[in-house]
Amino acid sequence: MKVLVTGGSGYIGSHTCVQLLLQGHEVIILDNLCNSKRSVLPIIERLGGKSATFVEGDIRNEALMTEILHDHAIEAVIHFAGLKAVGESVAKPLEYYDNNVTGTLKLVSAMRAAGVKNFIFSSSATVYGDQPKIPYVESFPTGTPQSPYGKSKLMVEQILTDLQKAQPDWSIALLRYFNPVGAHPSGDMGEDPQGIPNNLMPYIAQVAVGRRESLAVFGNDYPTEDGTGVRD
Repeated sequence: MKVLVTGGSGYIGSHTCVQLLLQGHEVIILDNLCNSKRSVLPIIERLGGKSATFVEGDIRNEALMTEILHDHAIEAVIHFAGLKAVGESVAKPLEYYDNNVTGTLKLVSAMRAAGVKNFIFSSSATVYGDQPKIPYVESFPTGTPQSPYGKSKLMVEQILTDLQKAQPDWSIALLRYFNPVGAHPSGDMGEDPQGIPNNLMPYIAQVAVGRRESLAVFGNDYPTEDGTGVRD
């Protein structure tokens, strides 16, 4: 199958591309490299055992999306591209709605025009909002996300749900993960974002290897008791 992976040079996208290549699929990677590195591409190909096609570009460029879908005869799209920093989304909400919502709309519009109806969307567990019970389970209803990032993900989920109801021949999957952690078993590929990491684990890793001097831990500015959670 010919699969377009948006955000394919990012953390989750790169690992997905390796698995797709290992399973014999033809992979086309689209990424604007705003939070990833071109240097991961040869690593993806080496670990995946075959070459992939890379296109540098933005999902908001609908003409480019249409060109890629047609020129490569794409059969399915896995959509990871998007902005993902919760704190930044509060400071820059319009950028998040434009990138995550408008960008996805343009991508799906190009897919519809090209007759591509297999779609996997990288959503987020933030769509659950604050639930009264833990642990969270997949069957929980969506709630009220606490950030523009989470709201942008929920908006896209609602759009895709409406699309699938109106056009049942579309096959759409929504991925709602929390904080992915880990690296490829080879150690050659993991989460290595541009700039300051938004997640804890890559921040700790960068301090451990000397790329950052220290990790700041919040102290007495939060009304919580010190201690270790029993689950740990």
